[in-house]
Amino acid sequence: MNLGSPDSTEVKDVKRYLTEFLMDERVIDKPYLLRSLLVKGIIVPFRAKNSAEAYGKIWTDGGSPLIVISKQFQKELQKDFEEPVELVMRYQNPSAEYILNKLHRENPLLKEIILIMAVIRPFFNSSSLFFFLSFCRCRTGICFIFW
Repeated sequence: MNLGSPDSTEVKDVKRYLTEFLMDERVIDKPYLLRSLLVKGIIVPFRAKNSAEAYGKIWTDGGSPLIVISKQFQKELQKDFEEPVELVMRYQNPSAEYILNKLHRENPLLKEIILIMAVIRPFFNSSSLFFFLSFCRCRTGICFIFW
């Protein structure tokens, strides 16, 4: 699991990403109404265009550098495992829900999901907790390995 990235450098995609990211109560630790006012009324409307331009400066032919590099890592890691290795983004795509459903659709006999996560602050709490909660909502038989 990685933090995430907009689907493209288009302002609408950056707005969606910023809104999802900043509305997480673990990112902006304020009551929902205040957080919503800040995010949807001030931050996103005024930052999305500039953020889209900034993403455009680092975007590659393959897409977001974070996602491109994460996919490369996933492919290399997959070489060491018979079991499927999937990439999940905390915000946007591919989402935990999408990947969980994909894993179980493509592997109907899969009874256990093993998560290997590096414990890296500051996003460990929000990303790992989110992922754990996503799995708990969807499936049982989870083994966590932290290092």
